[in-house]
Amino acid sequence: MFKAGIIGDGYTAAELLRILAWHDEVEVVSVLSTENVGRRIDDLFPHLTGFYSLECEESNVERLMGRCEVVFLALPHGLSVNIALRLLEKGLKCVDLGADFRLKDLRLYREYYELEHEAPEMLHKAVYGLPEIYRDKIKNSDLVANPGCFPTGAILPLVPLLEAGIIKPDGIVIDSKTGVSGAGRTAKPASHFCEVNEGIRAYGVGTHRHGPEIQQELSFAAGVEVDMIFTPHLVPMNRGILSTCYAQLAAGIEAGAVRQVLEDRYREECFVRVLPEGTMPHTKWVYGSNFLDIGIYVNPGSGRVILVSALDNLTKGASGQAVQNMNLMLGLNEKKALMVAGVHP
Repeated sequence: MFKAGIIGDGYTAAELLRILAWHDEVEVVSVLSTENVGRRIDDLFPHLTGFYSLECEESNVERLMGRCEVVFLALPHGLSVNIALRLLEKGLKCVDLGADFRLKDLRLYREYYELEHEAPEMLHKAVYGLPEIYRDKIKNSDLVANPGCFPTGAILPLVPLLEAGIIKPDGIVIDSKTGVSGAGRTAKPASHFCEVNEGIRAYGVGTHRHGPEIQQELSFAAGVEVDMIFTPHLVPMNRGILSTCYAQLAAGIEAGAVRQVLEDRYREECFVRVLPEGTMPHTKWVYGSNFLDIGIYVNPGSGRVILVSALDNLTKGASGQAVQNMNLMLGLNEKKALMVAGVHP
């Protein structure tokens, strides 16, 4: 039985605990906190009653040394770097659910997160944690940068097409809608009920931190710098992200090639489902699951490609993918604790 620790006590930590409660080869032995030290996890998150009797411990990483083989860092950006370095020095494996190791370009990290990175040499050592793209590297890594929720929903539909030269690497538009849990558990005016209910709004237009993360991975796939626009919207639901990605067929490419490439790429994948022709995904179908669904439409006349993806931002967009990465890092079955259907309705 592998022992795991979690640093942080927000929504992603709660989702990790929910998933790992069903894991028969990994046991959570410690949850570190700053604001809830001494509180039981099932008091903090009553839905975990009967599954855990752990108390939140003081946020001191020394508490994890000698007790864990793997640690999840469920922390805001800027807080993971020094903690990860200390854990790695002691031989622990780390999955960082924050943003500190996702971007390979130090300049972009400084620009979008307004921080100086404290270990820039680690940016190229950390593996970007999309198993469907970097599985072999994840298996051999001690430090995985778990992707952002929006990037997961955009990258997985688009990367195979860019790699195959099926779509043009310019003029890509990504329009995403997200539930409020993506803003985290800390109270903020913009996520109050009265601010969100019965409304929808765009935010972070042209400046959202997930934009350069998406562009980075799409550019790696295309082999050239991709020209794209990403716009997120906040909608009045708890969980889920629906992303609509617009692209243009490359010259000489038939409309049917889009479906062929995506079906070939994801046919053997556990958690990416390419939906039948004419079917578009719904966030309810993946609610609480680690699945990402992709719907496809191609206009043969204009060559316009429309890809729609749905995922749960807390599961495949965060903690579920983190467990998927952990399974690979520990040499376990990738599907362990994750083969659960979405909750519907």
